[in-house]
Amino acid sequence: MAKRAMQCKRLVVKIGTSSLIHPNGKVNLQTIDRLAYALTALNNQGYELVLVTSGAIGVGMAELGMSKRPTVIAEQQALAAIGQSELMTLYTQRFSDYGAKIGQLLLTHDVFDYPMNRQHVLDTIDALLVQQVIPVINENDSVAVDELDHRTTFGDNDQLSALVAKQIGADLLVVLSDIDGLYDRDPNRHPDAALMPTITQLSAKVLAAAGGSSTRFGTGGMVTKLKAAKTMMRAGKQMVLASGRDPRIVLQILAGDPVGTWFGQPKQAASVSQSFQ
Repeated sequence: MAKRAMQCKRLVVKIGTSSLIHPNGKVNLQTIDRLAYALTALNNQGYELVLVTSGAIGVGMAELGMSKRPTVIAEQQALAAIGQSELMTLYTQRFSDYGAKIGQLLLTHDVFDYPMNRQHVLDTIDALLVQQVIPVINENDSVAVDELDHRTTFGDNDQLSALVAKQIGADLLVVLSDIDGLYDRDPNRHPDAALMPTITQLSAKVLAAAGGSSTRFGTGGMVTKLKAAKTMMRAGKQMVLASGRDPRIVLQILAGDPVGTWFGQPKQAASVSQSFQ
């Protein structure tokens, strides 16, 4: 398959909880290290990039040795408070090892609902990028809830990453997940499922391939990733869904290697040899 023409200056990389936490509930330190390496390498090349990370509750569970996610909201939010602190400690250590600086932003949905709040956040992100500091964004899970008409939660970080990417004018959103891309059928149930490398239209066939979240640590599924892709495509931008097993895959994506599933407009897909409509 031909190389992809990845014309990109500013990008958002989202990594899911399933990539950051081992199936046994322990933190995947190798993934965090490789993520820091890859994003620092891109930062050094002059790319403007933002990391949207999940994992606060998963890391909190790991810190307390818990194997089952609690159902009580207050207990989940307590775990998020514990886990977010530890997650940022790990990110700070690993990015520092490669000479990069990071800055944390914890957001709730109402920040984007109010123009003045939204502008302050966008100004902060721009100020960090000017200093070549990588913004690390997560939902503020310790306070984010849906209560009556006061909407604070994004629901999942796929939506958060797409919203951030759209608002900051990113050319590309890379979503790293526990799957290699979008398949025509559920690969966990159908061994002969085929990866769809290029999507230029979210047709009924594409939507039918979506399923739910596959791990007990995460909240997002393929449906939320397709919603994120829809947001990017409507904005005339690109998204790539790829495996987060080795986050260095981001370097391959920016080099134009045809890995994962690429979402974008037909005119942007000229260098890709196969398209699923």
